[in-house]
Amino acid sequence: MIKLSLNEVMKIGFIGGGRLAFALANGFISAGLAKPDEITASVHPADVASAEAFKKLGATAVFDNKPVVERSEVVIVSVKPDVVVPALKEVKDLSSSKNKLFISVAMGVSTKAIENVLPSEARVIRVMPNTPALVQHGAAALSRGSRATAEDAKLTTQLFKAVGTCDEVPEYQMDAVTALSGSGPAYVYMLIESLADGGVRCGLPRDLALRLAAQTTLGAAAMLQTGLHPAALKDNVTSPAGSTAEGTYHLEKNGFRAAVIGAVSAAADRCKVVNSQLNNTP
Repeated sequence: MIKLSLNEVMKIGFIGGGRLAFALANGFISAGLAKPDEITASVHPADVASAEAFKKLGATAVFDNKPVVERSEVVIVSVKPDVVVPALKEVKDLSSSKNKLFISVAMGVSTKAIENVLPSEARVIRVMPNTPALVQHGAAALSRGSRATAEDAKLTTQLFKAVGTCDEVPEYQMDAVTALSGSGPAYVYMLIESLADGGVRCGLPRDLALRLAAQTTLGAAAMLQTGLHPAALKDNVTSPAGSTAEGTYHLEKNGFRAAVIGAVSAAADRCKVVNSQLNNTP
């Protein structure tokens, strides 16, 4: 087994060099976890923009998955879910694919499905990041495969903390993670858009309403760092018979909480269906 140190820069490869892979690479470099010239990413030959982005970063962009595995100590699989198995089949017979850590950020593909393709010595960790990783405010969760070690989990956590937060969960909770933090940004964007629409309805200019809505959402999330429960923070804003009390009453009357809870539950149910389809594919 290749011993990876948490205190040393790593040779990191990306099978799939899209926007998320670029954001991760940029975060790793900024955190001092990797040097640009020790990062390798494979991109589709038609994806010239991604290849150029990695080159401008100082990394190596290739059009074949094999050099990624050969040049790297940690391999991050960041292709679309239905491409994970075919991509790994291209590199499974390489001697360099043994004794390495493979981190998959593909939604829905189980660690077992990945382990079944790779050599028996390879270790696998599955990570569910989200799009705010693009601006280093991501929320990720990881699950270990059967051969991954505690050190592998620590290293993966350190990598993803470079672009946000990262928590370890048992793999059966990954559907819930995907439904909450993976899909959650979409729900928040809908909230921000709705807040802005409300401001416009009450007479605010569109650009001001959107700016206020976005900053209010950002500030409200930051207030959780005080350690207070969201309910307590809500109560601190809500004066007796005030405007906030009237607004929250309207939300409750129209099932706001139930709608959000239902959205997460519905997304989790959909994840289960998609996961079943992906992991039963030969």
